[in-house]
Amino acid sequence: MRNLLLTQRVHLSVSSTEIPDLPLTATAWDAATDSLICTFGPSGVESVIEVKRLQKQGQISTITSFDVPCELPSLKCDLVLSLHFFADTNTICIVFAGGNIVVVEVDENFASRGVEIVGSVDEGITGASWSPDEEVLAITTSASTFLLMTRSFENIATTTFTETDLLASNHVSVGWGKKETQFQGKRAKAMRDPTVPEYVDEGILSASDDGKVTISWRGDGAYLAISGVQNVEDKRRRIIRVYSREGTLDSVSEPVDRLEGTLSWRPSGNLIAGIQMFPDTSRIDVVFFERNGLRHGEFTMSIPGGSFEGQNIYELAWNADSTVLAVVLKGRVQLWTMGNYHYYLKQEIIYDAEGSLNYPEDAPVVVWHPEKALQLALNLNDKVVVYSWIWSVHRGTTQPPNDHGMVAVIDGGKLKLTPLRWANVPPPIALYDIQLETTPIDVAVSYTDGLIAVLRSTGLDLVKWYPGKPRDAKKPKLIANATRFQALDSVRQIAFLSSNRLTVLVDAIACCMLLHYDIDFSSSTITKAGEEILPLGTTRIVPDALDATGEFYYVENHRIVTSANDPNTKLEFPTTCPWVEMARIDGQVNYFGLSENGKLYANSTLIAPNCTSFIVTNAHLIYTTTQHFVKFVHLQTGGKDFEIPTDDPTGDERCRSIERGAKLVHVMPSSFSLTLQMPRGNLETIYPRALVVAGIRRSIEAKDYKTAFLACRSQRVDLNILHDHAPEQFLQNVELFIDQVKKVEHVDLFLSQLREEDVSQTMYRETLPRADVPSTAKKSQPAQTDSKVNKICNAFLDVLLPSRLSTKLQNIVTAYVCKSPPDHDAALLLIAKLREGNTELVEKAVEHVCWLADANNLYNNALGLYNLELTLLVAQQSQKDPREYLPFLQSLEELEHNRRRFVIDDHLGRHVKALRSLVDMGDDTFEEAKTYIVKHALYQQALGLYKYNEDKQKKLMLLYAEYLDEQSRFREAGLAYESIQHLHPALLAYRRANLWQQALSLALLIPISNSELSSLSESLADHLIEAKDFSSAAQIYVDYRNDIPEATRLLCRGSHFAEAMRLVANSGKPELLQSVVDAGLVEAFSTTVELLADCKAQAHAQLGRLRELRAKKEEDPLAYFEGLPEGSGANIPDNISLAPTDASTSGGTFMTRYTGKTAGTAMTGATRRTSKNRKREERKRARGKKGTIYEEEYLVRSLARLVERLEIVKDEIGRLVEGMVRRGMRERATAVQEKMVEMGGILKGCVEEVFSDKNAVNLFFYGTGGGDGEGDDGEGGHGPVNVNGEKKIPVVKDFERLAIL
Repeated sequence: MRNLLLTQRVHLSVSSTEIPDLPLTATAWDAATDSLICTFGPSGVESVIEVKRLQKQGQISTITSFDVPCELPSLKCDLVLSLHFFADTNTICIVFAGGNIVVVEVDENFASRGVEIVGSVDEGITGASWSPDEEVLAITTSASTFLLMTRSFENIATTTFTETDLLASNHVSVGWGKKETQFQGKRAKAMRDPTVPEYVDEGILSASDDGKVTISWRGDGAYLAISGVQNVEDKRRRIIRVYSREGTLDSVSEPVDRLEGTLSWRPSGNLIAGIQMFPDTSRIDVVFFERNGLRHGEFTMSIPGGSFEGQNIYELAWNADSTVLAVVLKGRVQLWTMGNYHYYLKQEIIYDAEGSLNYPEDAPVVVWHPEKALQLALNLNDKVVVYSWIWSVHRGTTQPPNDHGMVAVIDGGKLKLTPLRWANVPPPIALYDIQLETTPIDVAVSYTDGLIAVLRSTGLDLVKWYPGKPRDAKKPKLIANATRFQALDSVRQIAFLSSNRLTVLVDAIACCMLLHYDIDFSSSTITKAGEEILPLGTTRIVPDALDATGEFYYVENHRIVTSANDPNTKLEFPTTCPWVEMARIDGQVNYFGLSENGKLYANSTLIAPNCTSFIVTNAHLIYTTTQHFVKFVHLQTGGKDFEIPTDDPTGDERCRSIERGAKLVHVMPSSFSLTLQMPRGNLETIYPRALVVAGIRRSIEAKDYKTAFLACRSQRVDLNILHDHAPEQFLQNVELFIDQVKKVEHVDLFLSQLREEDVSQTMYRETLPRADVPSTAKKSQPAQTDSKVNKICNAFLDVLLPSRLSTKLQNIVTAYVCKSPPDHDAALLLIAKLREGNTELVEKAVEHVCWLADANNLYNNALGLYNLELTLLVAQQSQKDPREYLPFLQSLEELEHNRRRFVIDDHLGRHVKALRSLVDMGDDTFEEAKTYIVKHALYQQALGLYKYNEDKQKKLMLLYAEYLDEQSRFREAGLAYESIQHLHPALLAYRRANLWQQALSLALLIPISNSELSSLSESLADHLIEAKDFSSAAQIYVDYRNDIPEATRLLCRGSHFAEAMRLVANSGKPELLQSVVDAGLVEAFSTTVELLADCKAQAHAQLGRLRELRAKKEEDPLAYFEGLPEGSGANIPDNISLAPTDASTSGGTFMTRYTGKTAGTAMTGATRRTSKNRKREERKRARGKKGTIYEEEYLVRSLARLVERLEIVKDEIGRLVEGMVRRGMRERATAVQEKMVEMGGILKGCVEEVFSDKNAVNLFFYGTGGGDGEGDDGEGGHGPVNVNGEKKIPVVKDFERLAIL
């Protein structure tokens, strides 16, 4: 769909100076300075050659001149076969047909430093060509030899052309196509094998063949092709030989009749182009060969408005990137491109054939630039014309409602028109073909897509056509030669400034001109309205494409100027941008430019460094990237900078993945579509979420819910956006929504897709905050506690009930069923209410509700309403067998009201309701109710139902207490027994629950014997001692066993020394202070000192090991995470890749063992480990074995537990210090206090050092599993937690010291 747009045409007049009238014989590009090296002469009159340097600005400088005598009698004068400039060494190499190879050295100013003949071939040279890498020179001689030489002109290989070369490809002919081998019977034509050609070429030499040799290299320089004439079995035949870079014959072409000598190997390497003549039919084909010599397709050339009679092909030349094939004919140069396996004639350069070919016929006519793929030098007799093109899509407007997607494609004398919005016709086919007189130079489409202007070298054509749907649109109407031009080959571009004004850019001698034309639609004529002078360097004109205001801007180099009337520079891009578009944003003009190296600019700001194509609409800048994304940049930013989306097609609607190499063709915002062209040439129309959702949002804001709904339905957009984008507006306009959508099934579709998720914040998050959204459309900030689904369904029910009950019953039922949870009962009750009216309507409603929900569940719901007739109606719509439900329903019909309710509720598993029905039946069913309560454990509900009957309530409480006792809920069982004065069972329950206060109080109330009381108290005290509740155990020994010494010992074991001393003093036994209290203090002192020493040793050891691990991780992360042995880092192979790959399920990256996730699980967030493997990992983590990846986690959590442990014993140690001070053990108290303060300081330093590392914090909270919820600590716990059950970083509090110590 792309055309060649001419952006520059430079006429450079050239002539010889030392000897006048020497012909221009050769031209070569100097890619470094973008200048031309030209040779003049020799001629039949003078054997002198002049070498000149020609710059694009027009400056000409002579480099050198020298005599070139020709000693070959077959030549009137010597010819230049090859001219090449080496930019790295500033040397010029000229190869002459007479056999000399001359090297001219130049300095930095291109002044000659010497001319040297570096080699000579006595027999003469017939062809010469340098390889693309400038390292090998290929030469063919008149003696039918082939030479390969290095850049220093040392011989690589010498080969002689012989007839035996034809055996290289082993092309076998079995006679197919010869008349004597064909069956000539009556029905021969019908019986002929279609796979066999009617005629097989024999290699007949063309009558116009001049016998010359052509050499062409492949783009990588590995192979070259040589086209020459060879005698084969007393016949002359043109052969293409393919040689390797080393001079080895690789293949020979198959025979082709009338094959010409012109040859060009496509730089990409897949095709070798040649010419085949058909003089009988005045037809010329460009034929292609593969490297193996076999034919590979062809295309037939055409001359729009002319014929090939008397024509000859002078030259074939591929450009640098293999996209354009230049074919030089008499008087014209044709540029052919290929797309979707079709060759298009994109441009024709018409020149004066009589005055341009007076120089020797071997001189090249066109020379492509070696680096700038679309820059070409055309050598004429008295001048060199340099042409520069860019690829451009001739498209229509993107402004709705005229965004028909109009695209015009040039194909020689045909203009192919396709409105992509209505007919996505794959190229090379088009919806309409317009036949023109000659090949167009440029095409412009008006702002309404109703008028197309075609610029040709001799005139301007108009095409009137307003596209639309194919069945409604009329055929285009051509108005040929609406105006004619005088100067041949001077017009360059055309553009619409408004709907009725055209402007044409013309190249004049010293400037550029704009010719303005007004269009008269009534008479379909155009008249000249004026002209303007523009600078000579104007490359293109850029009209105001979106507003059609009549303003235009022209691009001069990399400047954008507003117009000729105001030549002040509007903007200057950082670099030259051949592709320029403009858009008005908030009333200001903004320019977007794309450079040849893929940099996209918005004004002077770089938007993307890797852009391949772009297009501008009134809302978006759309561009494609080399990473194969299409991106959308919002233009209406409210004065803010453009926000560029990231390369994340999953999380941002402004970015989407596309096929590799795809480029933009057109965008149609009205249909939310974007058309891309693949590298092969085929088209693909996509509907990007950015365009679709933007259009849906606009429709919602305009309250056009029907358009928004249909767009969501056709583009598979979640229908929740209709509400979520503007929730308050939607709820206020539910009736409008129903009236616009109308169809019952469409309303049902919307209701059935409702869910609680706010899709405007998740799936379709707005990427452009808009200030113009109505206040009713803005979402409220506070979180909504009510169900969104229920709110919408209720809003629909408020509108539909009761006024639209008869017409929208199906929608009403759907609204009930789609609630969360579904309100099946309300829907069934509504149907039951309608049974008295329209029976047909009820049946449809029942059928619909059974289709929406599970019929079995609906059957249960209907049964739960105790409406047997409705239940029967639902059952008949289900797939149930009547034998399953009819007997049951008949049995229910015979039961009493409450008994029927009980049976139904029990059948449905609604045991509480069934129990209530039993209670309603009266006292006669109490025993049945007790059985039912025990069966279904309905004790609490039963107590509530019998709360006014004390006797029955006590019986139920006894059952409940027995149930709690069976469930080992002894505390609650004891309370239940005691509440109904069952004291013995209550005492047993309290004893089992270790509730010593309740148990002993009941033991005294019953009462029990002293021996039983002693045994009970002893048992309870033992349990308390096991639970380390020494204070409570001591209380039992004092109150119930009168054992003061044992009570004192227990208090000392619990570090309650103050209470122990009070008890001794209160009992009047001071001797216990020394025998019991002092001994307890000494024992506690020893235990505490040992504990603090262990804690100190643990802290030092684990902190040191943690420092060592972190140092290793910093030095060599690979060895650390892989667990390699020390000293083995030097043996790690350096030829492996650590890049992650989804192809591996076990290896992953070197971080896999550390994170616990491979590439697959990291993407899905799910673990594929089995339960056995998980338990094994947990055991490894719990052990924290040295050298494993779990060691650091184990050490971090172990230090955290150490802090927690010290915090627990801090109060006990404080009570110990006070007790030792009171008993005169000052030195021991001081020692314990100092050790405790020292340990607190050590742990403070540990916490600061350990948890200053972010990785350690992650390990503490999430574990080595990387936050997957399995990071338990080494002993099955989860580390310190706060009151909410959440982890917290440990904090070391200061130990409260005694001032007297």
